[in-house]
Amino acid sequence: MPYEVFALTQIADNTVVQFFYTLTDSDDTQIETNHGADPIAYLHGHDGMIPAIEAALEGKSAGDTLHLTLAPDQAYGERQEGQEQRVPLKHLQGLPKGVRSWKAGMVAVVQTDQGMRQVTVIKPGLKMVLVDTNHPLAGKTLTYDIEVVDVRAATDEEIAHGHAHGIGGHHH
Repeated sequence: MPYEVFALTQIADNTVVQFFYTLTDSDDTQIETNHGADPIAYLHGHDGMIPAIEAALEGKSAGDTLHLTLAPDQAYGERQEGQEQRVPLKHLQGLPKGVRSWKAGMVAVVQTDQGMRQVTVIKPGLKMVLVDTNHPLAGKTLTYDIEVVDVRAATDEEIAHGHAHGIGGHHH
């Protein structure tokens, strides 16, 4: 009786990777996690992930874990002074449920020519809001604890679209 051989898929270009992660700062304070939710899915090799994380995941397989500390220049960059901008209030997205108005320090999302971007509210107004366009995690040393849960070959459609589809990925 012939044995069925299953190839162990390793992370490489044009594979879809699903993983759980916990993100902490340099004080070991948890910033975010997706444990208890669906894993994140991304298409490896298509600029859908922080480059340093993608490089560290190269060659890994389902079941592998990774503890990765990134300096600001490897993650969201250094904070840059003078990145304040006035934005019409109607362009801010992401107000938490049950919250009636934007307050200083809250993180919002705005649509830009380069796609969706996170900004931090500095001073809300009636019609305009002063925001800091630095990424909220810019200037921080970040540690990612990652657990790879699935690696599979991408479909032709995913490769053509440049992103993963399905759970944890993009939904059309």
